[in-house]
This record gives sequence, C-alpha cells and structure tokens, in this order.
Amino acid sequence: MNAATQKHSRMFWFLVLIPLGLYVTLVTVLWAFQSRLIYFPVRRMSASPADIELSYETVEFEAADGMDLFGWFVPAERPRGVILFCHGNAGNISHRLESIQVFHRLGFSTFIFDYRGYGQSEGKPSERGTYLDAAGAWRYLVEQRKVAPTEIVIFGRSLGGAVAVWLAQNHSPKALIIESTFTSVRDVAAESYPYIPVRMLSRFDYNVMDYLRKVNAPVLIVHSRDDETISFSHGLQLFEIANEPKEFLELHGNHNQGFMMSAGRYEAGLTSFIAKHSHP
Repeated sequence: MNAATQKHSRMFWFLVLIPLGLYVTLVTVLWAFQSRLIYFPVRRMSASPADIELSYETVEFEAADGMDLFGWFVPAERPRGVILFCHGNAGNISHRLESIQVFHRLGFSTFIFDYRGYGQSEGKPSERGTYLDAAGAWRYLVEQRKVAPTEIVIFGRSLGGAVAVWLAQNHSPKALIIESTFTSVRDVAAESYPYIPVRMLSRFDYNVMDYLRKVNAPVLIVHSRDDETISFSHGLQLFEIANEPKEFLELHGNHNQGFMMSAGRYEAGLTSFIAKHSHP
C-alpha cells in the first residue's frame, strides 16, 4: 500500500469513526440521563396562595407506597367541587398560582401536590413514583377529607396530564381535564430525536393513549395550536381515542402560557364543560 493509499484509508476511517463515535456518545448520554431530561424539580418554594390573597392549608400526606409528600389545599367558599391538580415536570407547586387562581374564580377548591423530589416532598422522581404520588393524593381527598369521588375533577397539565389520566383510569371522578399533554413520552422523544432509536432506548413510557382508552369519566382535552413543546397533533390524537362524553378546547399561545394568553376562552371552556357534567 503506497503513501497516497494509506492517506486515503486514514481519511476514510477518520470520517467514519468520528461521526460514529459522536453518535454512540449521544445515544449513551440519552440512555444514561433520561431522568434528567424528563424531570426538572425545584426544591425552593418561591410563593404561596397567600401571595394572591387566598387562604390555604399546608398538607402532609403519604403516597401509595408511604413516601412523605407535601401539598396545599385551597378552599373555595361554596365549592362546586375539588380540583385535584397534577402539575408538569418542572418547578413545584409554588409556580402554579395562576392556575390556582383560575380554579378559585370558577368556584372550585384546589388540592395541588408536589411529586416526590419536588418542593418539600421527599424522595426522587420516577414514573412509577408519580403514579403512586397521585394515588396518595386521591386517597387523601377521599379518605381523610371525605370528598366524594363524584366531586373531584382530576386535572393535569403537560406531564401531569399523563399522571392524571393514569389516575382517572382507576377511579370514577366527576371529570378529567388534561392540558398540553402528549400521547406518550416515546412519541415525544421520537419527534425530538428522529435519527436515534429512542423508542427502544427509553426507560420511560407515560403511555397516555393506552390509559385514556380506559377512562370512563367525561374528558376535556385542552391544547394550543401554537404549542412549541408538545405539538397540537398530540391533543387531536388523544381526543380521537377518548371515550364519550368528550370535548376539545383549542387555545392559542405557547406551551407554558397558553391558558393565560387565551384566558377568556379558557375559563369559559372549563366552565361550560364542568357545568354539563355536574349534578343539577
């Protein structure tokens, strides 16, 4: 092999091995650090309902596996029911005051809790853990506060929508509302990393499509056509497979602020949906 041939051979392997090495490194990082790509908990509490002039109770309760969790119960004066609030994957309950205020205006008490590893809840977040946390929150409302299941509206936003649907398939709430929610984590990952076999690599599922097929409560799907994080098509697919009775509420605005940017339409849509499925 002459010098020119050797040079071309080295160049060939250089051009092949470097991209391959980078690809393998990226796949390894995605596999090893999946949890950090899904959960973004914040421990520090930055506000409370008192900052928006609402009275509230701090609540310490147990997840279904005994993990110690923390939440707030924000009562309405003459409640139309209770919103069981499953929040998204970032921050903690202190970053959801705008939603608590909306539900209070609509006449609902709100029970919002932090998943394990978030805020003042102990532990470390996991898919199974979020389900057990929601199950504990339901049990707290029904067994300790003696709230009838038919007075509970399970609400979930973004990743919290997956948790809310999982909970609703196992119980009989007044209604289920999911906002800006995906069909599954694997579907979102495949859209974000189209050249990587993420469906095979993913250790997380959050298969909302599968859970939603088993929900028999009235369902409201809320999604913005402008959502840059979870595409509008996810909301449409969820609506398609949900059981009747069901409704779809289209918003405008981005993933995190659509409900505020579409405030009038949002509150009117929630009010109309809940009124249709409340006891006279």
